[in-house]
Amino acid sequence: MKVLLTHTPASRAQYYGPKALAALRELAEVMLHEGEAALTPADLVATAAEADLIVADRLTAGPAEIFPRLPRLRAFVRCAVDIRNIDTVAASQAGVLVTHAAPGFIASVTELGIGFLVDLSRGISRATGDYRAGRRPEVRMGRQLQGSRLGIIGYGGIGRSLAAAAAALGMEVLVTDPHAKVEEPRFRQVGFETLLAEADYVVCLAVATEETENLIDAAALALMRPEAFFINLSRGNLADETALAAALREGRIAGAAMDVGRETDQMPSPELAQLPNVVATPHIGGLTPPAIEAQAFDTVRQVRSILAGEVPDGAVNAESWTRRPAGEA
Repeated sequence: MKVLLTHTPASRAQYYGPKALAALRELAEVMLHEGEAALTPADLVATAAEADLIVADRLTAGPAEIFPRLPRLRAFVRCAVDIRNIDTVAASQAGVLVTHAAPGFIASVTELGIGFLVDLSRGISRATGDYRAGRRPEVRMGRQLQGSRLGIIGYGGIGRSLAAAAAALGMEVLVTDPHAKVEEPRFRQVGFETLLAEADYVVCLAVATEETENLIDAAALALMRPEAFFINLSRGNLADETALAAALREGRIAGAAMDVGRETDQMPSPELAQLPNVVATPHIGGLTPPAIEAQAFDTVRQVRSILAGEVPDGAVNAESWTRRPAGEA
C-alpha cells in the first residue's frame, strides 16, 4: 500500500515531523512531495496516480475533478481540522473516504489568545517596535485583565479552554453560541449582540461556515465600545476586513489582534496587520511541537485503521466509503 504525503519539505518539517513520518513509514510505502509549492489539482493527480491514500496538508485541495481521475485512491486524509477545500460530495460519489484530524491545538491556541490579551492590554508589541526603531515609546496607561470582561464567540474546545484560563486570571467571562449550552456557573451565556456591547475583549472562535461568513461586520463592530478590543483566532472569513479596518482607523474600537486573515493559508491581511493598533501573527496558533505532533500522529492512527478496513475517528463520509480495503495492510 502506498501513501502520498503532500506537504512540501518546509511544511513537512514544521507540520508533520520526523517521528510521525517514521511511524507512517512503518504502515505503508510513503511517497513524498519534494516541490517548494503546494500541489495543484493537476499535479496532485499526476503525483498520486499510484497512491492508495493521500495524507494532505491544508493547502492541498481536493476538488471534484481529482477523484474520478484517481481510481486507486481509497481515502483522502487531511492533516488538519479544516476540510473546506475538499469536495466531500465528489469524494463520496467516487467512494473515497474523507477524514480530518482531531484538534490537537487547543492548549496552543489558548496560550496565544492569552498572549494577545496581555499584548493588547499593555502595548508590548507597540513599545518593542518603538525601541527597535530608535524611538522613545509613549508611556500609556495599561489595562488590567483581572476584573475585565471577556466575550467568547463560539464555545468549542478552544472556547472552553480560553474561558477557564481567563477566569483563572480573574476575568468575567461571557459566552455566545447558539449550538452549545454553557453549564459552567462561572460563565454567563448571552446573546450575540449583548456580548458585543458588554465585552472589553471580543474573541472570535466560531466555526467558519456560510452562515458565519463576515459574522463580524459593520453592524457588529458598531455594537462594540470604543475601548473594546477584537481578537480573531478562528478563521479570516469570520470578519469583514473592510469594516474592521475602518473601525480601527477611525478609533471606533481600541484595537485588534489576529492570527488569521484572508490571505493564502489564512494568513492575516497585510493591510490590517500594518495598522498601528493591530497585533498580528502569521497563523501560528497551532504551531507548537505538541500540537503538530498530535495532529500528525492522528493521521497515522487513521491510516492504520483505513488499511485495516476500519472507519477511523475523524471520518466525515463513512456511509459512502466503497473503496474500503479488506484489511490487506
